[in-house]
Amino acid sequence: MSSAESPLTTSEAPQYFIGLMSGTSLDAIDTVICTIDSANNFSLLYSETYPIPDQIKKDLLTLSQKQQANELDQYAKLDVQMGHLFADCCLHLLAKNNLKPEQICAIGSHGQTLRHYPENQYPTTLQIGDPNIIAHSTGITTIADFRRKDMAAGGQGAPLVPPFHQALFKDINNEINRVVVNIGGIANITFLPASSDGVLGYDTGPGNGLMDDWCIQHFNCAYDPSGSYAALGKVDSNLLTLLLSDPFLAQKAPKSTGREYFSYQWIKIHLKQAQYEINPLDVLTTLLELTCLSISNEVSSLRPAVSELLVCGGGVKNTLLMQRLQELMPEVSVSSTEKHGLHPDWVEASAFAWLAHQTLNGLTANLPSVTGARNKVILGAIWQA
Repeated sequence: MSSAESPLTTSEAPQYFIGLMSGTSLDAIDTVICTIDSANNFSLLYSETYPIPDQIKKDLLTLSQKQQANELDQYAKLDVQMGHLFADCCLHLLAKNNLKPEQICAIGSHGQTLRHYPENQYPTTLQIGDPNIIAHSTGITTIADFRRKDMAAGGQGAPLVPPFHQALFKDINNEINRVVVNIGGIANITFLPASSDGVLGYDTGPGNGLMDDWCIQHFNCAYDPSGSYAALGKVDSNLLTLLLSDPFLAQKAPKSTGREYFSYQWIKIHLKQAQYEINPLDVLTTLLELTCLSISNEVSSLRPAVSELLVCGGGVKNTLLMQRLQELMPEVSVSSTEKHGLHPDWVEASAFAWLAHQTLNGLTANLPSVTGARNKVILGAIWQA
């Protein structure tokens, strides 16, 4: 239930939670303070985005690629650095809004993903940002490591936000079939059919990550603002065919992936297969088309047919990307999640505040229909302050 559709009741004292999200795009740390009451009604109170220092971001990008030198040493250092960074973000947001740590029930920290291998013989996932440091530095109980309990139950450990999407964005009149798509470094969708609780959710493939990597390497910028560079190029149909042939895109759900798979090296491999020189602007335009097609192909295949697509994450700021999604799905209304009461910048961080509430109250929070887990489980581990 969204705060817009189901306001907090005055008879219940809501609990305060902090949500932390540092996604695969590595652009910043999103930090929110939310209230959640005993009826699970949610309201976003405060929010802030904090940049990741350039050197830490560079080290994270390096470590997210496979077969780097001194990986364990780098991992240990960055785990501590990100722990302190997450704690500082929480303390800054509290001070800015005149709140004390003792007013907060818990922090929900997603952590920074470095590896995600759900299909290996020994499935594993790795998020860093030491929760011990967060809990000790803030004086607030911290809940983290959300993914591995679902994996222990046979699931992919991702995506974990569909239950939150269901709570906030499902049509309360049971009339509209909606999809929520988060376009971060990787794109994932949540299907909310109107007439049932049969929620689906999975990663569709690349989001902004490949485009960001290409911009860093070729245009000396961290991302393509509003799609202005991609608008100058054209789609290379041969390259697009090569990119779309990746087996992950044809894989059936449940499925999840990460930046260690859809990486700059992945682009280089496909460019080599093309066997001819391609204008860098055309490559960027083709990468944007890949993101849009990999999303729209999945949405168009869902049944019953989808009538609304709500977009959150950094991709909503790419005007060209949003226009292209609408062109590819003319029968679907494409808009941001703000249409239903929650700004697209804060959906993911809010989800981890909500997940922390679930864990602290002993409530399950995974959806086996999404992750493929054998059963519902209580997610995360608790680090006392």
